[in-house]
Amino acid sequence: MAKAIHSMIRVLDEHRSVSFYEKAFGLTVADRLDFPDFTLIYLSNSETGFELELTVNKGRTEPYDLGDGYGHLAFSVDDLDSEHARFEAAGLNPRKLVDFAPGGDVIARFFFVADPDGYQIEVLQRGGRYE
Repeated sequence: MAKAIHSMIRVLDEHRSVSFYEKAFGLTVADRLDFPDFTLIYLSNSETGFELELTVNKGRTEPYDLGDGYGHLAFSVDDLDSEHARFEAAGLNPRKLVDFAPGGDVIARFFFVADPDGYQIEVLQRGGRYE
């Protein structure tokens, strides 16, 4: 059986991205592999073994074009309202809270936030499908 272990995104500024993911989601550097042309930074926290891999291509000065193919990363939290307030207080600019109820019953509560490179991150109330 396959096990998901990480997702990779390309970032322009290592410090800015590591700082964002630590402030927003409590992710810290689990490993850092430095190569002549690029650096890989693996971020994780105690909630899961899944890691976020940041790739920094050395010498890159232009932001990445995210195009129309990127979807989003998702994190679940115990208290969505307090996390939204914390993001606002930290200056992370979360978007509005959404109660997603396509058939009348709320099946998900969430908000989105963009990281420093423009990647969209969904923050979901933990429960049901979104443990």
